[in-house]
Amino acid sequence: MASVKARLTFKATMAQVSVPATSANLGPGFDTLGLALDLRDRYAAQVLDDATFDVDVSGEGSADVKKDKNNLVIKAMLHGFEHMGQKPKGIALRQLNVIPHGRGLGSSAAAIVGGLSLARALVLGGDQLMTTDEMIALGTELEGHPDNIAAAVLGSATIAWTEHNVGRGVSIKVNPKIKALLFIPESHLATAKARKLLPETIPHQDAVLNASRAALLVHAIESRPDLLLEATEDLLHQNYRAEAMPKSMALVTKLRAAGVPAMISGAGPSVLVLHTLDDLEVEAVIKVGAGSFTAQKLGISTHGAE
Repeated sequence: MASVKARLTFKATMAQVSVPATSANLGPGFDTLGLALDLRDRYAAQVLDDATFDVDVSGEGSADVKKDKNNLVIKAMLHGFEHMGQKPKGIALRQLNVIPHGRGLGSSAAAIVGGLSLARALVLGGDQLMTTDEMIALGTELEGHPDNIAAAVLGSATIAWTEHNVGRGVSIKVNPKIKALLFIPESHLATAKARKLLPETIPHQDAVLNASRAALLVHAIESRPDLLLEATEDLLHQNYRAEAMPKSMALVTKLRAAGVPAMISGAGPSVLVLHTLDDLEVEAVIKVGAGSFTAQKLGISTHGAE
């Protein structure tokens, strides 16, 4: 991507943005499929005239979040400003985290997309200097893979890929009958650790199954939610990571055996259920994970960062 080198005009006002939680993979769509959930982190920022980074963080994981120029939202803002042609001297940031950290719900993608969105909003003509496609590409540079990034930018369900090492993404419609149910454990799991558990090769027949299920899942999400159980079957990554999250995989196995479309959310250890169940059926499913997980009913977020 070619950066614009003209001198930027920074807005004096404060910009605010909210970014949804995201679930990647959705079973078979490893590093490709993503879904925006109706759970949002919120950020507000303003450009400063002096070389100061004034960062205040509250909410989920606030004790562990950096509160200087190494804050991930700040780093994403600076990356966005640099793409547009110029960095400000300083930034004031207020960050309210709602998305649980280290649970496979896209908290880092939300911070990155939030920072890029703030940078774009704080520059006169920012929408032209950083397009939506460029935001996905820039976010992928920082995150390393585009699945959560695309869903956080575009909302709804997304298909993401890289082309010549550039992150890309498109949105697909979600059938309005589909809702989400999350089972969130107390335990954390770093994405890097989860990736180290994956083998370098898999059997050809497993790859064929995953390809067929990922293709079917796009159709199921758009118009055939009755196919969600078959469409969310995976042999590519979840079983290989089971040793790092045995309770989560046990819950996935138990729910799927009962006909419930359950899967690991992202790198885990949260469990995501996509369903069209009524209230009584949802309560029955929640009881299955009682004790080890906190259940949260969520809608699908039709909007990404806004």
